[in-house]
Amino acid sequence: MGEKEIKQAMEQIPVPRDKVFEAIDRGLRRGHEQKKLSNNRKLLISSVAALLLIGGTVISGFVHPSMNKVLAKAPFIGQLFVDFGDSLGINLANQNMVTELNQALTKNGVTVEMTSAYFDGNVVSITGHVKGELEKGHNEPGEISFDVNFDNNQGEQDPWLDGKSTDVKPNKDGYDFQWIMAYPYKEISENLTVPISIHSINGIKGEWNFTIPISQKKSNLISFDEDAITYQEEGAAISVKEVSIAQASSSLVYETITTYKEDAIDFVKVIDNKGRILGIEGGTILSEGYQDEKYHKTLRRTTKKIDKDITALTFYPQLSIADPKVEHLLNTNSFTLKSERTDLMLKVNQVKHVGDKLTLDYQLLGLPYSLSKHKLDLVSHNLGYMFTLVDKEYVDEIDKDNPFPPENHSVSRNTVKIIDKKSARFRSEFQLNGEEKIKQFKLENTVVQVDFTSLIEAKQLRPFTIELNQR
Repeated sequence: MGEKEIKQAMEQIPVPRDKVFEAIDRGLRRGHEQKKLSNNRKLLISSVAALLLIGGTVISGFVHPSMNKVLAKAPFIGQLFVDFGDSLGINLANQNMVTELNQALTKNGVTVEMTSAYFDGNVVSITGHVKGELEKGHNEPGEISFDVNFDNNQGEQDPWLDGKSTDVKPNKDGYDFQWIMAYPYKEISENLTVPISIHSINGIKGEWNFTIPISQKKSNLISFDEDAITYQEEGAAISVKEVSIAQASSSLVYETITTYKEDAIDFVKVIDNKGRILGIEGGTILSEGYQDEKYHKTLRRTTKKIDKDITALTFYPQLSIADPKVEHLLNTNSFTLKSERTDLMLKVNQVKHVGDKLTLDYQLLGLPYSLSKHKLDLVSHNLGYMFTLVDKEYVDEIDKDNPFPPENHSVSRNTVKIIDKKSARFRSEFQLNGEEKIKQFKLENTVVQVDFTSLIEAKQLRPFTIELNQR
């Protein structure tokens, strides 16, 4: 089966908005439960909109039946990737470039079997099967969670965990799972072994230890030594350093330069000189830090395989602004909070506390766009994450190095109701005694923090083109 067939099948896949939001919510909840909260937890409107519009991206679990019909022609080992909607894995399986594994361990009534691994460009995938007395753990039926580390790393400092995704599918007597990770180190080896230590599954403790062989063929590397593309008005710059073409994917190494550390430059898309759109997926931060009062970050990202006859790539960058949180004590019934870097304002018209519920009625001012049905959905969803209630005695415990709210002294989720679309009026209701809670809640002892970042649309920057003649 060729790449053209895969592409045709994938382009027919609808991306259901509700399921996307549900998947985002599940991921945020899992991150909070594990006390590993990213600084980029808030969802930029432009990022979510892009997610809903990308036709060539398969969101795990949303596989169209027509894709299954086409991809069922793949070899047996590729069927697992069909089930997971992993087009890269299917492509590599068709090239016989997936390593089949046969490693199994049983601990405390739970058996883990590692079944396959692949390594292509910047992407590492490991699949396995888990079965046994999983009901003795703390997860709901059908949910599987792993406390796992890679390459002899420990805890949350393990670089393999940054951006790692897990997908689980029921199968026969247990569950198949797939871990997909960005290769976390600067230098890429063609052949390596990755030690894996699973410390617990669904809370069931045990040490399931494996050593996984991973290999890939040598990539075609193209290096560049050109001046950075500068955007003076935005205080930003981009420099593409390398393009590496693997067997079924490609990767880009580029440097971004911003005035503000928390700002981010990303690529909406890359188009080759034949007009083919190459999506950009998550990757690895290779280095970051201040130089000459600017923040420099070097990243390696994954994209589609670049064909041999391609001579140029055009990049479409965008700048996402991070706005510092603003806060106000809830000791007054109405107040206004203003964004530090934009014209956005939030005018709170009423603060109401009854029993275990707090309600805020408010209006958004200074929105640079009208609230169409599409954007109204996105804004309403983001408002559910935009506020954090914090006991004022614990506000200082939240900082960039420790971004998650203090347990039993904060609430970071709310339910949003639209009051009036035209005037951008909303109502947010907070449960004060749910999974998150504030003990002995009093308005005069509580601060509301507002992060406007999720309402700021990313700014599209001027496209630029690089030539690939070096190869």
